[in-house]
Amino acid sequence: MLRRQWIQRTAISAVLGASALATSALAQSFPAKPIKLLIAFSAGGPTDITMRSLADNASKILGQPVVVENKAGAGGTLPAQALQTAQPDGYTVAQIPLGVFRLPYTTKMTWDPIKDISYILNVTGYAFGIAVPTSGPIKTWAEFVAYAKANPGKLSYGSTGTLTSPHLTTELIAQKLGLQLNHIPYKGSADLNQAVMGGHLMALADSTGFAPLVESGKVKVLVTWGEQRLAKFPDAPTLKEVGIDIVQNSPFGIAAPRGTPPEVVKKLHDAFKKAMEEPSYVQALARYDMLPMYMDSAQYLKFAQDTFAREKALVEKLGLAKPQ
Repeated sequence: MLRRQWIQRTAISAVLGASALATSALAQSFPAKPIKLLIAFSAGGPTDITMRSLADNASKILGQPVVVENKAGAGGTLPAQALQTAQPDGYTVAQIPLGVFRLPYTTKMTWDPIKDISYILNVTGYAFGIAVPTSGPIKTWAEFVAYAKANPGKLSYGSTGTLTSPHLTTELIAQKLGLQLNHIPYKGSADLNQAVMGGHLMALADSTGFAPLVESGKVKVLVTWGEQRLAKFPDAPTLKEVGIDIVQNSPFGIAAPRGTPPEVVKKLHDAFKKAMEEPSYVQALARYDMLPMYMDSAQYLKFAQDTFAREKALVEKLGLAKPQ
């Protein structure tokens, strides 16, 4: 009996030892092939443009291509969902927008956004606002509010998806002001901008993907959502300035599947952190009034835990929580 237990323990130790050696070998040779970076929004928008700049920088540091793949839709949560079936080897990583932390409260799901994701680092955060086409009837924030009050449910606005930060924050604003708006979701900023230019919307709520339209005189920003006015749109007041006590900047970063070896996570962290510091990335962010916003792996995990708890309160406040 004792001999059998000794043999079993020896066999288990051998298996564990072989697994540790394999993990160590993987980490030492990583990366040996291209890395796929899943992006939560469509091509041509601020997320796509800035993350492609980051990926290009990281490719040079890692010595392997970091290939961007756009997975738009489902409120920006498709990349995080894809991590649940990806191999935990570091060759598939994903952008994690804030919408990921709302998903369990609005949708029946089988995975946990805290336990089932390996957080690598946070890279930036969005600057948001509400804008209108200059050809439309609304010219100021006061006119936006007055029109919405006089025409319940008729003021149409677009966002980059249901349950995204632009959607939920706009609905929270509407709730505070007693407004009823007509929300129309799109897959990303590029699609949203096309809809506005096509005359299909009266307004849009988005990160500053609308910047090129503002610069060309086709769109006007009515209000922005940060602590301070944005340098690119100095005439647009913040929500606080118009009497609404809300600040939204929606940090996001990069993560890997659960179980990715810590040594691989560290290599990815170090490469992307260095990539963040390159002037080309900082300049790409500046096009959309975004800034580098670094959190290391431990800080990013803590942010995820805190955000997960905070988003529950927001979803419940707006009455969007799934039935128990």
